[in-house]
Amino acid sequence: MRKIIHIDMDAFYASVEQRDDPGLRGLPVAVGGARERGVVAAASYEARRYGVRSAMPSVTARRKCPELIFVKPRFEVYRAISRQIREVFARYTPLIEPLSLDEAYLDVTENLKGLPSATHIAQEIRAAIRAETGLTASAGVSYNKFLAKLASDQRKPDGLFVITPAQGPAFVEDLPVGRFHGVGPATTAKMQGLGLHSGRDLRGCSLAFLQAHFGKAGPHYYWISRGIDRRPVKPDRVRKSLGAENTFFEDLYTPQDLRAALQPILDKVWKHCDQAGLRGRTVTLKVKYADFRQITRSRTLLQPVASRAELEAVSFALLSALLPVPKGVRLLGVTLSSLLTPAEDTDREGLLLL
Repeated sequence: MRKIIHIDMDAFYASVEQRDDPGLRGLPVAVGGARERGVVAAASYEARRYGVRSAMPSVTARRKCPELIFVKPRFEVYRAISRQIREVFARYTPLIEPLSLDEAYLDVTENLKGLPSATHIAQEIRAAIRAETGLTASAGVSYNKFLAKLASDQRKPDGLFVITPAQGPAFVEDLPVGRFHGVGPATTAKMQGLGLHSGRDLRGCSLAFLQAHFGKAGPHYYWISRGIDRRPVKPDRVRKSLGAENTFFEDLYTPQDLRAALQPILDKVWKHCDQAGLRGRTVTLKVKYADFRQITRSRTLLQPVASRAELEAVSFALLSALLPVPKGVRLLGVTLSSLLTPAEDTDREGLLLL
């Protein structure tokens, strides 16, 4: 039986801004762009009371909360604080699986301090984060990842919740399917269309039924509806892609404007590649038109993209195939996937030669 902790920082980006600017404390704050086509990256709890949420268009957020204060994101600051928080985690276990800058799974079944209680470890970690960063974190403690993540949402912000092995199956039974981690709006609607509204409804389905309707995800739903999740905490979690995108203040139409708009996006993607020590074989161009219709075009190369100039050439070729654009373009994005480290790429070349 594992002992898993899920740590989730409370309104992380917004809380950092309120910490660093006392004038923002107690006020509705959104981190993101205030312009017409901006998007909310994070919202303080004061803003959330008005219905402001992350990924919400800034125009909608402003309509919900006219007093909303927009702050430009400072990702370098957030990354530095995230590293500080992970140093706290590392005092207890090497088994840390980051999900993002502000959340992670920890396996403390066998921990570096020899503490028998995962709940006590979670309390210590939350206290250390508060003392060393001035920020609050919520924690969920359980015997698997699925339940630990559910638990961390129960008493936010600044809360701790435990789901024991005896409580797990019953806890899942009463849970709406939309609360299951990984079940998005489309899957929720599909489940409800099949008469599946809760964990209890899912548990009443056979494995064959769930596989028939949900494919590879079917077995996952079958087991988690019973409170069972055998996924281990993976400290060496492999990143699947690196990307960047930008939404423009005005729609773009000409090839010159589109290529110019791609330049800072390509710079950002290549910088991410260098920082992560990764190279990718598949380049994907994302285009969103003024009517919100979105398309992607990809090209997979025999060898990983070797330079920023090659990334630009492939991206421009993908873009050229879409010209002239039928409507104005409001967003462009570039993603690199099929990622390899330089060492893996060398090993792959050797195999190809053999």
